[in-house]
This record gives sequence, C-alpha cells and structure tokens, in this order.
Amino acid sequence: MDIMKLPHQHGAQDTSHHLQEQLSQVQNFQTVSEVFRQLGDTSRIRIFWLLCHCEECVINISAMMEMSSPAVSHHLRLLRSTGLIVSRRMGKEVYYKAADTEQSRLLHQMIEKIMEITCPD
Repeated sequence: MDIMKLPHQHGAQDTSHHLQEQLSQVQNFQTVSEVFRQLGDTSRIRIFWLLCHCEECVINISAMMEMSSPAVSHHLRLLRSTGLIVSRRMGKEVYYKAADTEQSRLLHQMIEKIMEITCPD
C-alpha cells in the first residue's frame, strides 16, 4: 500500500505512516476478529476460562457447564479452530485445555481482569 498524504497534518507523520502500514495488513485484523468472534459467546468464554484452569474431558465440561455434550463439543471445536485450546487423546477419552500460547494467556488475563473490574465481590 502506498503511504498517502493525509488531508490534515497534525505533526505526527512518522506515526501516521506506521499506522497506515499496519492498517494495510487486513489479514492481521481478520485474525483478531475471528478470535474475538469466538469469545463473543458466553458459553465459549466460560469454557475457555475453565480450560485455562484445568484440563478436562467433554463429559466433565458438560456437567460443569450444565450443557449437553454435543453443545460443548461444538464450542470446543470452534475454540480449537482458533488455536485457543488444544486437545490430547488418551484411549477413547479426549482432554482439552487452554493452549500454552501468549495469545491464550493474554485473553485469559483479560477475561479475569474484566470480571474483576465489572463483578466486584
């Protein structure tokens, strides 16, 4: 993308050039949008938060969430597709937990911080 000269100059041309370069990276914003779209559902946020604290199978997650196993499996599939959670198979059982990534840790911290701010004891 060619850097355009902005209609109003406010003395921050170096910054505006950098911002324009970043804005041109539409795929980066699309990735962020997909992650936030996954967390736009209360059940998925709750499941993600739970899996940040423990590793569990679908049956136990279903019991804790008071949801059907197929519904939980649907949410797990979506969370796994964005890389927020990972799974491992042990025999017939599949266990899920939050991915050990900076992205997952940051989102977990953000969820807990927002809950702390908006849900005081």
